[in-house]
Amino acid sequence: MYLHHVREVTPEWVARATGGRLHPGGKPVRDLHWDSRETTPGSLFVALPGKRVHGREYVDEARAKGAHLVLSDRPGPATVEVADTHQALLRLGRALRELFPGQVVAVGGSSGKTTTKEALAQGLGFPAPPGNQNTAPPLARFLLRLDPQAPGCVVELGVDRVGEMAELMGLARPHLAVLTALGEEHLEAFGSLQGVVEEEAGLLSAPQALVSLQAAEVLERFGLGRGLPTYGFGEATFRGEDLRLLLHESRFRYGALEVHIPYPGIGPALAALAALGVAEMLGLDPKEVAERLAHLVLPPGRMERREKDGVVFLNDAYNANPLSVKAGLAWLALQPGRKWVVLGEMRELGEEALRLHLEVAKEAARLGLKPLYLGPYAKDQASLGGEAVEGLEEAVGWLKERVQPGDLVYLKASRSVGLERILELWDA
Repeated sequence: MYLHHVREVTPEWVARATGGRLHPGGKPVRDLHWDSRETTPGSLFVALPGKRVHGREYVDEARAKGAHLVLSDRPGPATVEVADTHQALLRLGRALRELFPGQVVAVGGSSGKTTTKEALAQGLGFPAPPGNQNTAPPLARFLLRLDPQAPGCVVELGVDRVGEMAELMGLARPHLAVLTALGEEHLEAFGSLQGVVEEEAGLLSAPQALVSLQAAEVLERFGLGRGLPTYGFGEATFRGEDLRLLLHESRFRYGALEVHIPYPGIGPALAALAALGVAEMLGLDPKEVAERLAHLVLPPGRMERREKDGVVFLNDAYNANPLSVKAGLAWLALQPGRKWVVLGEMRELGEEALRLHLEVAKEAARLGLKPLYLGPYAKDQASLGGEAVEGLEEAVGWLKERVQPGDLVYLKASRSVGLERILELWDA
């Protein structure tokens, strides 16, 4: 065997798994990298094509950092030579997945994926990749480093181009898939909500699937996913009741269990409910899952509470699309006291961007909220209620003139906007 408990695979095994030609000089590898700057001694460096530069330009740098083996479309010492490194990586990931005997649960959807992945992993006691590492390279790395003794694992599958879900499903081969939500996202690639639904619905090819009530409704509209088990606060297979969305936490009942999540917002509550549903589908004890969920820890930028000068900030600016922004606004509208909302741009919405930004502004107005808007659509949005500013510094100045201790400020935008920098500028 080429494997040890700290998994190590030989160059011969990598060549067989990828269908590549092995050039001599390589040594066994126990890690995988595709960014030469992060390469560690004893790893496999995968030279992937990038948007500007091909990874093959960095092979020498990776070797200098101690890479034992290179996967490339060019020959060289200690190299597995393949025709297409992306396809070879997918084959390698599939081969690594076959070495894992435990249950694999996959999470996909337009929003709430990482929160749901964390609730599943922490609730079930399964390992999972950190953060939102949800594309083929980090998934292959995770599978290489995965302890084969683990009873199961949870992976997140993120798509931003047509055909990507089929690739990721072929790599992960999950026993059970969870579809969190369906809405407009990455429209430059998918064109329309129908394009999004058709791509995300690739998740449903898993032997078992669980979908949120929201996703089930959208699938039904497009004639997909009938008869699948559902989770949600309503007429669902796995149903939460008596939901209380409080300022610092969320609580609900699940059967006889009282479930407590140490985060505000509908997203974490739905994620916890998904974990309880999956536990039942896998024959695990929901009571143990609920106990673990009481100590849930989410990555930064997801309903992350920060207090500054007596003002409570909720940094939910890790990502944004119309669906997740509306969910955040609905939560905010339920909170008592004085509250403010800062909304930045939702990116990658293509030709639908203006319409969808105005849709969010209409929803804010309907809920009685007057957001502070930033970005290219800010003035159009503010015309429906609220105000527009040019940049982050101006936003901080605007807030400082108005916000008082005890107020709540909610921040939401696409990751690339960097809206969380308001927290740094506040101190400056």
